[in-house]
Amino acid sequence: MAEVKEESMPHHDKNQVPVEREFDQASFSSDETQTGVKTVEAVSQTWTQSALIAAYLGIFLLAFCTSLEGQTTINLVVYATSAFSKHSLVATVLVVQGVVNAVIKPPMAKIANVFGRLEAFSISVILYVIGYIQMAGSNNVKTFASAQIFYSAGSTGLQILIQIFVADTSDLLNRALFSSLPDVPFLITVWAGPPLANSLLAHTTWRWGYGIWTIVLPVAFLPLALSLFLNMRKAAKLNLLPASPWKGQTFLGGLKSLWYSLDIMGLLLLSAAISLILIPLTLAATAKSHWHNASILAMVIVGCLCFLIFPLWESSPKLAPHPFLSLRLLTNRNVLAGCAIGFFYFTVFYTSIYPYFSSYLQVVQSDSVTAAGHITQTFTFTSTVAAICISLLIKYTHHYKYYITLGSCIYLLGVGLMIRYRSESSSTAQIVGTQIAMGIGGGLISIPAQLGVQAAVSHSDVAAATAIFLTVVEIGGAVGSAISGAVWTSNLPAKLTKYLPADAQADAALIFGNLTLAKSYMGGTPERAAIDRSYQETMDILLIIAACLAAPLIPLSLVMRNYKLDAIDQKVRGKVIGKEKRLGGGDGSGAAEMTMTGAEEGRGDRGFWRRFRRC
Repeated sequence: MAEVKEESMPHHDKNQVPVEREFDQASFSSDETQTGVKTVEAVSQTWTQSALIAAYLGIFLLAFCTSLEGQTTINLVVYATSAFSKHSLVATVLVVQGVVNAVIKPPMAKIANVFGRLEAFSISVILYVIGYIQMAGSNNVKTFASAQIFYSAGSTGLQILIQIFVADTSDLLNRALFSSLPDVPFLITVWAGPPLANSLLAHTTWRWGYGIWTIVLPVAFLPLALSLFLNMRKAAKLNLLPASPWKGQTFLGGLKSLWYSLDIMGLLLLSAAISLILIPLTLAATAKSHWHNASILAMVIVGCLCFLIFPLWESSPKLAPHPFLSLRLLTNRNVLAGCAIGFFYFTVFYTSIYPYFSSYLQVVQSDSVTAAGHITQTFTFTSTVAAICISLLIKYTHHYKYYITLGSCIYLLGVGLMIRYRSESSSTAQIVGTQIAMGIGGGLISIPAQLGVQAAVSHSDVAAATAIFLTVVEIGGAVGSAISGAVWTSNLPAKLTKYLPADAQADAALIFGNLTLAKSYMGGTPERAAIDRSYQETMDILLIIAACLAAPLIPLSLVMRNYKLDAIDQKVRGKVIGKEKRLGGGDGSGAAEMTMTGAEEGRGDRGFWRRFRRC
C-alpha cells in the first residue's frame, strides 16, 4: 500500500504525529488477500442505503439479544455452581470462558477472512446454541464448565464479527461511534437482566435461564443473515464475487490448505498455554496439597512450554505461513500499547467487579439478586453511556489519545474509591458511586483503545489487529478471573474457619461452597458476623490487587500515538459509512480512496448523513 502523502493531509499542529512515519510498509503489507475479504469487498460495492440500514438494524437486534442474555445469565451462574455445591468454582467457570474467549477470536477472524462474514456469523450462532443446550442440561459442574467452550466460542465469535463488520462498513472517523452500537442495548438490559433472572429463579429454575435462548438467538440473527445473503446474491449476479479457493482441490489438499489458512497448530499451542497456566491458579488453593500437587504443577509447566513454543511457531513462514496472531502487527507501537491497555483494563475489571462482587453484595450487604445485579451492572450502564459520548467527541475532534489518558486516571480513582467505600458500613449510594466512577473511566478507555489499534493498520489488517486486541483483552479477563479465584479460594475458607464459632466451624466448607447457605444465616448472629467479616476481608485483598493492576494504564496511554483520524486512508474497497469512496484508484488497482466534496470539506462531519445517504 502506498504511504499517505504529506500534502494530502489536513492541517494539523506541530505535535501531531505524521501518519506516514508510523505506517511502515510491513504494517500495511499483507499476504495474498483471502477469499472472505474479497467477498466482503465485493458485497460492499452493492450496499444501498436501505440495505446498510437493514444490516445495522440486524446487528443491533443481535446485540440486544446477546446483551440481555448476558445480563440475565451472569446472575444465574452462582446458582448453577451452587446447585452442585461448587460456588467457589464460579471463577474457574469464568476462567474457562476467558480462555475460550481469548483463543477463539483470531481463528474466528480467520474463518471470516477465509470463508466469509455470513459463514462465520452462522458458525458462531450454532456454537452459541450448542452451549445453551449443554448448560441447561448439565448435571454436574464439569459438564457446566465444559459447556462454556461452545458458549464462549459462539459469544466471542459474534463479538469480534460485529466489530469486523463495523470496520468493513465505516471509516475511521465514524468507527468509534458505530463500534459502540452493540453496547447501546446495555442501557436497557442492565436493568432488565437481573429482574428477569430473579423471575426465572422464582418461577422455574436456573436451567430455563439458559434454555430460552436456544430459540430467541437464532430468531434474532435472521435479519442480519438475510441482509448479508441478499447482498451476496446481488454481488454474485454482478460477477463481483471471487472464485472459490477450494475449486479443483482434492480432499487432502483442502484439509492441508485449511490447516495452514486457519493456523490450527498455532491455535492449539495458544489455547493450551493460556488454559494450562490460568486454570490451575483457581484450582491450586482447593487441591489436596495446594501447589505441591503434581498434576497442577505439571499443567503449569506444560503451559509455560507451550507459551514459549508459540512465538517460534508463529514466526516461522514455513510452519505458519498465515499466522492468526501476527507477530508482525505486534511490533507496531500503537498495537502493543493498545493491547496492554486492554489487558490491564479487563484484569482490573475481573478482580474488582466480577466474579465475586455480586456474591459479596448478597451476603455482606444483604441485597437481593435483583438489587445486587443492578448495583453490579451500574458499571456497565455508566461505561456504555461514557463510551457513546466519547465516540461522539472522537468524531468531532478527530483524536482519541487524550480520552484514554483521562479515562485511565478516572479508572484508577474509581478503584481507590472502592477500597475506601466498599465496606460493611458503606451505604448503597457510596457503593454505587464507586461503580459510576469506574464506569466513566472504563467507557473512556475501551472504545478509544480499540480505535487506536485499528488506526495503526490498513484495512486488510483490521480484522487481524482487532482480533489481537480483543484476544489480549480476554486474556486479561482470564488472568483477572484466575487471580480472583486464587485469592477467594485461598483466603475465604481459612477466614471462615478462623472466625466462625466453634460449633459452626464444621460447616465452613459447606458455607464456602454454597452462596444460598451463606445467605441463610440471620443477621446479627455470630455465624453471620463471621461470614460477613470473612467476605469483607477477602474482598479488600482483591481491591488492593486491582489498584496495583490499574496503575500501568496511565503510562501506557501516554505511549500511544495521537493520530488525526481524518488524515488516515486505510484503502478500504467498496462503500462505507462516512467519507465518500470512489472505486478505482489512480494506480488502476481498484482500491477505494477517501474523498470529500469541496462543500463538505469545510464543514467536517456535518455532511455525514448526506454522505451516508449517497453510500
